Amino acid sequence: MEHKDGRFMSLPYENASSGTAALDDIHKVLTRFGCARFGTMTDNEKGELLVQFTYRGKDVSVKASYRGYAAAWLKEHPYNPSRHRRTRIQHEARATDQAKISVCSVLRDWIKGQITAIEVGILSFEGAFLGQILLGDGRTILDHASTNGLLELDKPEAV
Repeated sequence: MEHKDGRFMSLPYENASSGTAALDDIHKVLTRFGCARFGTMTDNEKGELLVQFTYRGKDVSVKASYRGYAAAWLKEHPYNPSRHRRTRIQHEARATDQAKISVCSVLRDWIKGQITAIEVGILSFEGAFLGQILLGDGRTILDHASTNGLLELDKPEAV
């Protein structure tokens, strides 16, 4: 990423190191907010981290693509065999490992921001988490809107 003055800045969260601690922070924030249930899951097939919780009877499922983050990391740190002491596969594995950690921190900060916006009256709960609220059939409102042509979504970049 480049600043307007031509200097380069690092990829946000690329130095994050608190994957598990970030998930613990999410749990604490949601518990203080009054959420009844909380859980996380890594879906290695889809390359996603899921955070699910229940607030006042509404189930919420937040998905974050660590493959998307890994692609951004690789864009910022392209493989260069003369500069790196590892193979391309090792370099890509490093990107995925960092992405799995970084995405935890991104979600922690995003969820904290949404909860703060709710608590100070900027947003309603539904306004903050509308796309992630689960319907009776297990799909999110965002999935439903996309599937039924109510919303056209951009496809995330693949690694």
